[in-house]
Amino acid sequence: MKLFQQSVGRRGGGPRRALGLAFAAALAVVGLLPSATVTPASAAPAAPASAAKDACRGPVHPASVLPVESCDSPERIVEKAANIVPRASQVAWQQRKVIAFTHFGMNTFTDREWGSGMEDESRFDPPSADVAQWMRAYKASGAKEVIFTAKHHDGFVLYPTRYSDHSIVASPWWVRTSGCAGADRVAAEREAAEQRRDTDPSALWQVRDAGCRNPDGDILGSYVRAARAAGLRVGIYLSPTDGAELPHAWHKDTYIPAIEAKDPSQRSTAEVATLQDAPAPPAGSGRYGNGSTPEPRTIPILVPGDDRAAAVARGTLPTFHVTEDDYNTYYLNQLYELFTQYGPIDELWLDGANPWAGSGVSEPYDFTAWFKLISTLSPDTVVFAGPQGTRWVGNEAGVARTGEWSVVPATADPSTAHNEGLIPGGAQAEDIGSRAVLTGPGVRYLQWFPAEADSSIRPGWFYHADESPQSPAALVTKYQQSVGRNAVMLLNTPPGTDGRIADADVASLTSFGTAVRDTYATNLLTAPRALADRSLTTAWSPPAGATTGTLTLDLPHPATFDQLALGEDITRGQHVEQFTVDIWKDGRWTRAADGTTIGYERLLLTDDPVTTTRIRIRIDAARATPHLATVGLYRTAEAGS
Repeated sequence: MKLFQQSVGRRGGGPRRALGLAFAAALAVVGLLPSATVTPASAAPAAPASAAKDACRGPVHPASVLPVESCDSPERIVEKAANIVPRASQVAWQQRKVIAFTHFGMNTFTDREWGSGMEDESRFDPPSADVAQWMRAYKASGAKEVIFTAKHHDGFVLYPTRYSDHSIVASPWWVRTSGCAGADRVAAEREAAEQRRDTDPSALWQVRDAGCRNPDGDILGSYVRAARAAGLRVGIYLSPTDGAELPHAWHKDTYIPAIEAKDPSQRSTAEVATLQDAPAPPAGSGRYGNGSTPEPRTIPILVPGDDRAAAVARGTLPTFHVTEDDYNTYYLNQLYELFTQYGPIDELWLDGANPWAGSGVSEPYDFTAWFKLISTLSPDTVVFAGPQGTRWVGNEAGVARTGEWSVVPATADPSTAHNEGLIPGGAQAEDIGSRAVLTGPGVRYLQWFPAEADSSIRPGWFYHADESPQSPAALVTKYQQSVGRNAVMLLNTPPGTDGRIADADVASLTSFGTAVRDTYATNLLTAPRALADRSLTTAWSPPAGATTGTLTLDLPHPATFDQLALGEDITRGQHVEQFTVDIWKDGRWTRAADGTTIGYERLLLTDDPVTTTRIRIRIDAARATPHLATVGLYRTAEAGS
């Protein structure tokens, strides 16, 4: 999953609200405004002087997002930052700590990282897809959530979508003709649908139930069911970038000649794949960046034989009125399918890559409409790069900053754009939330926007037979540098061409998960219970609401540890800006560790085990009264080889 950036772009890779067919009729008609009609914050009409004055003097109430007014002083901006708190679904997301990513699709069978979008669907034909085995491996790693790539950048869709013939329905995996009495008839119906695909993106979907159907054909559906059966939360990745939907004429007459004219050493992974698959055209309907005029549309757009027609007519499935071009309509329709057919979705993963902009094709993603549809259908979903969702940590090594803030500034309304592009200095900036950044020029909003540290157990994001997984010890280090730095660890482990996660990967995941569980199973600090119980509902604060203070812990017996964990009650915000930990040694206090941010969890490792009967935690600076909810003392368990 290489890092690709074009404007806002990257990657070559609590309570929930379920949405089923029983949807309140009152929600039957919902309007979504296209992004072009949304007034940017910088261009908003000026408020009356009295209103602006009140906005900068009134009390600041806790919220997951707050605007920064032009009249806000630096002190008031910091006060607002101290009042930014997570949504309940964000708290639950952070508490999962480890999330498993599953990259499995067309690239698995073409041995690529980034496909061309020209691949013949016949290339996707695993002997099986043992999703239950995947879940066992992920649970062994300690993951509490799993995310599946329903569509990667090549545009091949791994569920039976109504809106593209370049999907799993078109692949041989969808049918099992051996021993099927109607095999000849099924083959004929599928061939007839193939002949219509140039003019009907739903042609293959219409014959999905012609017969001889593989009961495991819908891999996304199987994945979601297996995850829930295993007690895991579910996320889905739907790539906005879509090589299968590139305009055919441009692709043939401009794009391929331009690639051929390049020095071979200068060709990107996607360009190499394109030449390998030429002269085949893109496998979709040419909707991506085709310059189509936005038109009024109703989501979902019903296709011939659509099995949702009655529910839509009754109003038990909602409809959305939008004004969109061809590709945004396509993407909204697929989001609708995912949320109404596979929900509840705990996390939706999308990026903002627009990789062909430099070659003459650019798609204006309507994030405003996307986010509005998502929040309406599933308000508790945490959206990667979405408003009050989760953000890319800034690298694909799975390493968070040592000063990782969950309160992050934005240069425009987070509901109107891919949020990576709104971070001052970008998602890769070394400083993402200090006072200097919060009070810098151009900041218009503050929001709770925690870090997700993504990496892959193998060098690639998709399975390649010549690659090997990282060792359990390396994964433990990643855990310490992600979860231990106020981020969530997102670890990709890709199944192979046999439809299973390789034994070596399973062994590494299992040893890693065992080492983490054994390390943190027993907190050597047993009192006070308010700090040792790992609960956010009990916490220590300095007296009289002070922002600094000292907590001294006298242990009933000497404790030997090499890891110390600190955690704030993030339901009240992230406040600590500087802290120091001392231990009592040889009759005096000795500094053991210090740092800036704490957040949900901060792990501090000592070079050698430390034995002491007294620990002192000093909060040296904070934005508001700190609430220290967790203190843990641990002895590292060795990870297996």
